[in-house]
Amino acid sequence: MELKIISENYNPLLKRKEIKFEVNHTHSGTPKRYEVRKLLAEKLKVDENLVYVKKVVTKTGTMIGVGTANVYDTVEQAKLIEPEYIILRNQPPKETEKTEEESGGE
Repeated sequence: MELKIISENYNPLLKRKEIKFEVNHTHSGTPKRYEVRKLLAEKLKVDENLVYVKKVVTKTGTMIGVGTANVYDTVEQAKLIEPEYIILRNQPPKETEKTEEESGGE
């Protein structure tokens, strides 16, 4: 899986970088958000907890996905701005299952 950053803009008001990227996934299906999140963090040399993938959509008839992500200056800023469902979607499956069990267990 290859990741290419198309554009990168810094938003000083929200204290984050807004990233548009392209991911080539020729040898597998559309990648999961947490996989793309990990690749973005490695490429940008930042902590994985600061990166939140908003969406990844595969172009029709190709094996290239296009998406958007936000990279925050601090974890606190990310939790303040990102909706709860985006935070949950960016976690690996095991963490998401635990969180759902804790919130709706009874």
